[in-house]
Amino acid sequence: MKKILSLVMTSVLAIGVLAGCGKSVVQKESAIAKMGLGIVTSIEKSKDYAEEAAVGQVDSVIVAAGFDKDGKIVSVTIDTAQSKVEFAKDMVLKTDVKVAGKTKVELGADYGMKETSTLKKEWFEQIAELEKYMTGKTVAEVKAMKLTETTVPDVEELKSLVTIKVSGYIAALEKAYASAVEVKGAETVGLGHGVSLAKSKSMEGETMAVAQVDTTIVATALNADGKVAGTIIDTAQTKVAFDKDGKITNDLKAAVKSKVELGADYGMKKASGIGKEWFEQAKALADWTLGKTPAEVEALKVTDGKADVAELKTSVTVSVGDYLAAFKEAASKAK
Repeated sequence: MKKILSLVMTSVLAIGVLAGCGKSVVQKESAIAKMGLGIVTSIEKSKDYAEEAAVGQVDSVIVAAGFDKDGKIVSVTIDTAQSKVEFAKDMVLKTDVKVAGKTKVELGADYGMKETSTLKKEWFEQIAELEKYMTGKTVAEVKAMKLTETTVPDVEELKSLVTIKVSGYIAALEKAYASAVEVKGAETVGLGHGVSLAKSKSMEGETMAVAQVDTTIVATALNADGKVAGTIIDTAQTKVAFDKDGKITNDLKAAVKSKVELGADYGMKKASGIGKEWFEQAKALADWTLGKTPAEVEALKVTDGKADVAELKTSVTVSVGDYLAAFKEAASKAK
């Protein structure tokens, strides 16, 4: 009996030694196998000039998500950048376009849904409940959610929590999953963004008015050590153009693509000194973040707005300030 116990103890000790040496056969599997970023942009709520005003409205629904090996949602963050650029008489800008735009989550209680909500809940509170509902489900299971004719959730778990229309959020989640990339060792995913209206212009002479909204978006995955396991960078650069009479010249129902979705059609390659398209440069910058801590990424040397490190000089010539700011937010809010 003593010999048997001795053999058992020896085996246990041997296993412990192997584990301590990093040779244990069983290793913890990371929670997140893939991460994705989905963007759905609409300009349908823009309005022609009438009653002393015209409006270029850009609504970009954004979803950053992490999925496990079975496709179940481990982490999901939803937000919407709802941006309005107003023009007064003679199509002169009325909106102060120097002020950075805010997303619905950033607006918080200032978004003002609570007073009109039958649930007395703000937008950010309702979207948090939707995120909870999605977590642990596959995209197919989320898509199968019963909805009312107005696309409000019609399931018991959400009836007393969510009364907003959710079809756009589900579509963005679907995009995030369809374009998801593999990440190793990821445990959390965060979303960061920046909204600028600064390139909007009044009508001047033969130059027509335009509402331009540039929403910079970054999704970042971090591992258990807090290092970057994956990064996706994109920008929803959306323009609503007007003619001399203040009539919108865009097709309001046409699909609006992000810079990554535009791919080669964005047209940067010909003008690029390194012969690379925007999506190629964005990916190169994203790849550069891998294995670094957020602090190391944020410490990137920048000269005249451009990355000034040897690893990026031949692959990234676009200005990187907005992407670094969005990355910082994404990393700080990873969940």
